[in-house]
Amino acid sequence: MATKEEIVKSVPQTGFFGHPKGLFSLFFTEFWERFSYYGMKAILIYFMYDTVQKGGLGLDKTTATSIMAIYGSLVYMSGIIGAWIADRILGTRRTIFWGGILIMIGHICLAVPGGLPFLFTSMVFIIIGTGLLKPNVSSVVGDIYPDGDNRRDAGFNIFYMGINAGAFISPLVVGAVKENYNYHAGFGIAAIGMAIGLFMFTLNQKQKLGLAGVEPKNPLNAKERSSILKKLIVAVIVVAVLVLIAAMSGNLSIDGAVNFFTVIGLLAPISVFIWMFSSKKTKKEEKSHLLAYIPLFITGTMFWIIQEQGSTILATYVAQRTDLTVGSFKIPPSWFQSLNPLFIITMAPIFAWIWVKLGNRQPSTPIKFSFSLLFAGLSFLIMIIPAISSGGKELISPLWIVLSFFLVVVGELLMSPVGLSATTKLAPAAFAAQTMSLWFLASTAAQALNAQFAKLFAEISEVQYFGYLGGASIVLFFIMLLLSPWISKKMGTLK
Repeated sequence: MATKEEIVKSVPQTGFFGHPKGLFSLFFTEFWERFSYYGMKAILIYFMYDTVQKGGLGLDKTTATSIMAIYGSLVYMSGIIGAWIADRILGTRRTIFWGGILIMIGHICLAVPGGLPFLFTSMVFIIIGTGLLKPNVSSVVGDIYPDGDNRRDAGFNIFYMGINAGAFISPLVVGAVKENYNYHAGFGIAAIGMAIGLFMFTLNQKQKLGLAGVEPKNPLNAKERSSILKKLIVAVIVVAVLVLIAAMSGNLSIDGAVNFFTVIGLLAPISVFIWMFSSKKTKKEEKSHLLAYIPLFITGTMFWIIQEQGSTILATYVAQRTDLTVGSFKIPPSWFQSLNPLFIITMAPIFAWIWVKLGNRQPSTPIKFSFSLLFAGLSFLIMIIPAISSGGKELISPLWIVLSFFLVVVGELLMSPVGLSATTKLAPAAFAAQTMSLWFLASTAAQALNAQFAKLFAEISEVQYFGYLGGASIVLFFIMLLLSPWISKKMGTLK
């Protein structure tokens, strides 16, 4: 099995904006995967609660919002499975490829009019496929840089631009197709995007990635394979029995499923952390790194609680409470989903330049994380102003939505690409890809909680809702500042 040093030596170290050539392949693979995912996501909530006469499914808005949150939670939770398969069975490269295949099938299911059964079928394919693909693409980005390479944070910023370039274009394209044709045509465009991503990855991987991700880093032996197969069979039987019991008792409902997966979404990261920390394969120094990771993870969860509501609570808020008319033209609500990636694309190069320019003088990872919470909190607190001035009834200016998205993006650039980079640094050697999946579980936990917050939004005032969550983020900001020295000490030299 190739070591990381051998992998790095096999990959050219410059060639894509001064970074390894492999970054080119990974950049465009993730560009098209995110195009497909965010294009679908931009219109999905409207598809679920729009009337049947307009091509929707006719669900109530609170239920649709909760489903969207749980869907997002499960998408990131599935990264545990994808990372494990990459580490133990297929290697990251093959895992990425098969993940793309499943995602494409999922989008094709949405492109076919089939009601709720086709919706849930597509979700299963996309959840599993994204779990196979997303954490492993990020993991390979870390693999193409040698240890101690100060280009790593900047490289992740460039990679992050690829993610957001796809996410910026897709709501505009898919949203326009939906407005001019129908929802299913929009979902079909998302399927085409994933197909292009697969083609780009297959075409470039051998030439530009060298040996990175070819072999699993911790492959299963014969005894482990037999044990895993037996446990999988037992798990399938247990799940089938639980579903049958729920159906026979009349408890098999959408609301029941939302509550169940909320609990799972919170337990998953706790279980994965305990599993890695208690493993004999995790060295003493790596345990210290994992302890430093706990407050970073909590910070990420709080941040994503607010950021992810851009496609749920704020998406419905845009459609219902925002003045979308510009002369005779009405702005499609889905287009607002392009604001977040647009701001990231324009500002990510600035942040990347700042980190490279500062070099060893740049703020530590904990400090960057801390200030991400400040901006996330402000992005919600600012929404109190139009909520009060409009009396909760009149349509508000879309500029408030733009400002809210801008503030949360500043926080995202302080936290998200830095979080990806920190995860590859702090990961125990035996759990490289699985630690990356733990980072994505911050979004899992956040969106699991958002499924419940969707119900809260329907019960309290806008001022209370934005005030409570925004205020909680600001409080955690100050706590993180106080904890930063301890976190840096636990991180050791990996700051």
